[in-house]
Amino acid sequence: MQTAPKKVIRAWTMYDWANSVYNLVVTSTVFPAYYEGLTGDGDPSTADKISFLGLNFGNVALYNYALSFAFLIVALMSPLLSSIADVKGNKKSFLRFFMTMGSLACSTLFFFDKSNLWLGLTCSILACIGFWSSIVFYNSYLPEIAAPEDRDKISARGFSMGYIGSVILQLISFVLILKSDLFGITQGRASQISFLLVGIWWFGFGQWPLRVLPNPQHHGEVIGDRWISRGYRELGNVWNILKGMPVLKSFLTAYFFYNMGLQTIMLSASLYAASELGIPTLNLMISILLIQLIAIPGAVAISRLSGKIGNIPAIIVCVTIWIGLCYIGYAAPTGNVNYFYFLASMVGFVMGGTQALSRSTYAKLMPVTKDTTSFFSFFDVSEKMGFAIGLFLFGFLTEFTGSQRISVLSCMVFFIVGLILLFITRKRISNETAHS
Repeated sequence: MQTAPKKVIRAWTMYDWANSVYNLVVTSTVFPAYYEGLTGDGDPSTADKISFLGLNFGNVALYNYALSFAFLIVALMSPLLSSIADVKGNKKSFLRFFMTMGSLACSTLFFFDKSNLWLGLTCSILACIGFWSSIVFYNSYLPEIAAPEDRDKISARGFSMGYIGSVILQLISFVLILKSDLFGITQGRASQISFLLVGIWWFGFGQWPLRVLPNPQHHGEVIGDRWISRGYRELGNVWNILKGMPVLKSFLTAYFFYNMGLQTIMLSASLYAASELGIPTLNLMISILLIQLIAIPGAVAISRLSGKIGNIPAIIVCVTIWIGLCYIGYAAPTGNVNYFYFLASMVGFVMGGTQALSRSTYAKLMPVTKDTTSFFSFFDVSEKMGFAIGLFLFGFLTEFTGSQRISVLSCMVFFIVGLILLFITRKRISNETAHS
C-alpha cells in the first residue's frame, strides 16, 4: 500500500494535537494539583482522608479508584463499539462522539469545587472514557493511511504534535494560574478556566481530522442483534490468530505489563509529587512542562534508534530505563525540587519514544487485514485492563501501606515482567528469521 497524501497524514496527527491537552492539563498537571488542594491538608507527612458515598478513602486512592473504574468501562465497551463501527463503517462517528463527550466533561470541570466532589470525580471518569475510547478509533487509522515503512515516523509525528499542542495550552494555563491576580481571579478560578479551555481546544481542533480523514469501508450488515456480541467474538478471533503468531502474542503480552507500569506512573505522578514529595504546584507544573518538551526530541531519538537496532531492542532499552526510574522515584527525597526535575527529564525522554514505538511496532507485527479496528480493539482492551489493574493496585497499596512510595516501587515488577517477555519476543523474531 501507499501512504496517504500529506493532507490526510497532517489531519491524523492533528487529533493528537487536539486531545493531548486532556492528558497534560487535566490528567498530569492542573487537575491533580487542584484536586489535591481541595481534598488535602497540604502536609505530606499526614494522610488525607475524605468521605465519599458514605465511606472514607485516602484522597489519592479515591482518585486512582475513579480512574481505574473509567478504564474498566473503556475496556468493556471497546469491543462493542468497534463491532458497530466495523459493521456500519462509521468509526469516524464514534471518534466524534467520544471526542465530544470527553471535551464536554473537561469543560464541565469548570464548576467543580469543594461543595461537589461527586461532580469532579464524575467528570474525570467521563473525560477519561471519552479520551481513551476515541483513541482506539484514532489508532486504527494508522495502518489504513500509512505504509508499513512509514508507520514509525508517522506515529512519532503524531505524538510530537500532541506534545507541542498540549504545551501551548499548558503555558496559557500556567500564566492564568501564576498571574491570576492580574486577571482579577483566584488561582482556583484560573484552574477551572483551564479545564474549560481544554474542552474548547479538544473539540475545536478535533474538527479538522473529522473533516479530512477518509470514511472507513462498510463491512456489511449483521442480522438481528448479533452486532452486540460480534465485537466480543472478534476478540476471540483475534486471540485465535495470535496463537499462531508467537511473535505478536509475546509482544502484546510484554506491552500489557510494561505499559501498565508506564501509565500507572504517568497517571499517578502528579499526585505523588504533590502529596508524597511535597513538590509545590509551581515546580510541579514546570516539571510536567519539562517532560513534554523533552518528550519531543526523545520520541524522535528513540525512533531513530529503532531504525538502527530494530524496534524490539529499542523498546528493551526504554523499559530498562523505566525500571531504573521506578527506583529513583521511590527514593526521591521529600521537597527536593532539583531531584524531581532530573526525574521528570528522564521520564520525558523515554515516555514519548516508548509509546510511539509500541504503537507502530504493533501495527507492523499485525497480519495484513482490512479489519484493523478489531486488532486495535484487542490492543486497546488489553491496554486498558492493564491501566485499570495498575491504578487499582496503586491505590490499594497506598491505602494499605499509608505511603505511595511502595506503590511506585511495585511498578518495577510490571516493567521487569515486560522486559523478560520482550527478550522472548526478540528471540522468537530471530528464530523466525533464521527459518525463513
